[in-house]
Amino acid sequence: MMKKLYMIGGTMGVGKTAVCQHLKKQLNHCVFLDGDWCWDMHPFEVNEETKQMVLANIKFLLNSFIQCSVYENIIFCWVMHEQSIIDELLSAIETANCEVKVISLICREESLRERLQKDVDQGIREPEIIQRSIQRLDGYKTLNTIKLDVSDISASMAAKQIASL
Repeated sequence: MMKKLYMIGGTMGVGKTAVCQHLKKQLNHCVFLDGDWCWDMHPFEVNEETKQMVLANIKFLLNSFIQCSVYENIIFCWVMHEQSIIDELLSAIETANCEVKVISLICREESLRERLQKDVDQGIREPEIIQRSIQRLDGYKTLNTIKLDVSDISASMAAKQIASL
């Protein structure tokens, strides 16, 4: 059986998790892994050791899901703002019996700013996330990925478009 692995990247606040939650419900025998779950720590500390640990955990989990006969579809989302991150993950997971779709969710700056401001207003994110996220937007255009502009579509509609790939 040929499995499908959906690797969905995008800057903070673009809607990766929401899209993946909808996609999970649209696909049969599906599992969803959000890379942010591997970073859920307090205090949040990014250094070489924690980066390598998170990447090792993600690789292990993805390979475990791929090897499990129960799942036909594996969805993984994470910021993945550099081609080297995508390449490192792909080089370390067993994709021989997997069709891999690598997708970048992109949007216009004003749409991203509005989404993030809602999160800031609700206390979900800190204000500095807006500028950090906007600074990463253009980088996604250069990645070797399928681009999906989510500026004017719902998470559900984005998931339908991904499912139809």
